Amino acid sequence: MPWNLDSDRPIFIQILERIRVDIVSGRYQPGDKLPSVRELAAEAAVNPNTMQRAFAELERTGLVYSKRTSGRFITEDKDMIETLRAEIAESKIQLFLAGMQQLGYEKGQIMALMQRIMDSQPDPET
Repeated sequence: MPWNLDSDRPIFIQILERIRVDIVSGRYQPGDKLPSVRELAAEAAVNPNTMQRAFAELERTGLVYSKRTSGRFITEDKDMIETLRAEIAESKIQLFLAGMQQLGYEKGQIMALMQRIMDSQPDPET
């Protein structure tokens, strides 16, 4: 998946968000080894120092840990990952609701519109 980084926000924050989403969505599983700083920096077309800064923050929060000479790995704490997943989802919903309210929609209208759209979507399990 391409790294769609923009200049409106700090790059290392966008990298953090991307890796967190990759973890909570299952792209990286608990215990998986992350690609090296240099590999991911080349893939994202960013300076390795920027990627290193993002990795350091991921380590600080406990989502990623280092093994000397072996690299960095995703935490095996599934509860931590699920908590982060819920936090990201809630944040996205809050942004969506704020945008809908800015358009003049009220709660009932938002729910009705969401239900109509969800009902028209194919079931992802089929």
